[in-house]
Amino acid sequence: MADYKYTPADFKSDQEVRWCPGCGDHAILSAVQRALPEIADALDTPHNLFTFVSGIGCSSRFIYYMKTYGFHSVHGRANAVATGVKTANPRLSVWVTTGDGDSLAIGGNHSSPARSTWRSPSRRSA
Repeated sequence: MADYKYTPADFKSDQEVRWCPGCGDHAILSAVQRALPEIADALDTPHNLFTFVSGIGCSSRFIYYMKTYGFHSVHGRANAVATGVKTANPRLSVWVTTGDGDSLAIGGNHSSPARSTWRSPSRRSA
């Protein structure tokens, strides 16, 4: 087993997890907390340079359970806010945690400029 500067405990906050029993967010949280020590070492990134940006909703409680910097963004705008955070401070390791409704339904329009082949249904040829 590798020897890392950090342990998963270094990334766990003291907040009680309030997701419903059986919710898949528990497994995602645990996996991220277990992976971050290795990621921090591989990127040579100190613990205090990890930032989580979330949207609104159950999945976005993720930031409360991480012992990192983190904040909620406006509904559907986590990707846009995270881009701004990374642009303002490129040293940060910026992560986005958001749910399907927040990210895809409301915030999906933020990913469309990145898809060069995307066309509005009204502009597609028949």
